[in-house]
Amino acid sequence: MKRIMTSSWSLHRTLGEVMYDWSETRGMPKRACGGEGEISLLQVPGQLAKRDIGMLEICHFHLPQTEGAYIRELRSELDAHEIDLYSVLIDAGDVAHPDPEQRACEVIWVREWLELAAELGARCARVIAGDAPPAGSGPIEDDPVVCASAESFRELARSARQLGIGISTENFRSLGCHVDALSALLDRCEGEVGLCADFGNFKGPEKYADLSAILPRATSVHAKADFYAEGQMDRADFTRCLELARDAKFAGPYSLIFSSPGDEWEGLACTRAVVDEYVGV
Repeated sequence: MKRIMTSSWSLHRTLGEVMYDWSETRGMPKRACGGEGEISLLQVPGQLAKRDIGMLEICHFHLPQTEGAYIRELRSELDAHEIDLYSVLIDAGDVAHPDPEQRACEVIWVREWLELAAELGARCARVIAGDAPPAGSGPIEDDPVVCASAESFRELARSARQLGIGISTENFRSLGCHVDALSALLDRCEGEVGLCADFGNFKGPEKYADLSAILPRATSVHAKADFYAEGQMDRADFTRCLELARDAKFAGPYSLIFSSPGDEWEGLACTRAVVDEYVGV
């Protein structure tokens, strides 16, 4: 089983810091920012193969096109270089929106991205749990924001199953970074939704306790290390996070996430060197 991958986010500068606004999933997007990069998304599979990184996650906003010809070309590049597309990271859409009509529209938009993920040959798609924190009154398992998110996820999980892909969420944004709410959401989804545990998304004194709480449920990990301005990794923090994953008997894939200043390929190599010490341990 391949266990090392990376995300297109870790190559954001290499790709020209380009972000496409896909308010409509088909047609031509608006370029929200960025420009010409050192490489294009189509060249990423070949570059990963050279570095023995066997899987990829693609942020939805890095796709410059979603029409059939481009999707087929990108999938062909992935296949040619034997790179598995693990996940499409859908970095928009509020499936817990408080307005039911708007929430239904958000779910439809996310479902269209599930379809695109399936067309690309992805194993799964990661969906944000919700942009708002729990309401904060009453038992967390009955919180209206948690319940709204869970209802949307169950609907999306049915669609994903029909498409032959998985669906996951992440400790990300307001709802996903609330540990108890995230746990309640996953409980309500009854095993139909996986979890990406991101080392860098929890902050403050409870970081390690929060990671310990979610790692036993993780189906993938975003192995994100902090780097100082001079390019030195906060190795103590990173290895503690990896040890927590090991203690939780995590056996899934690690996605190397680099978002610090400096050369992205060098940052990925440095991150990989530490993660390799824990893979298979």
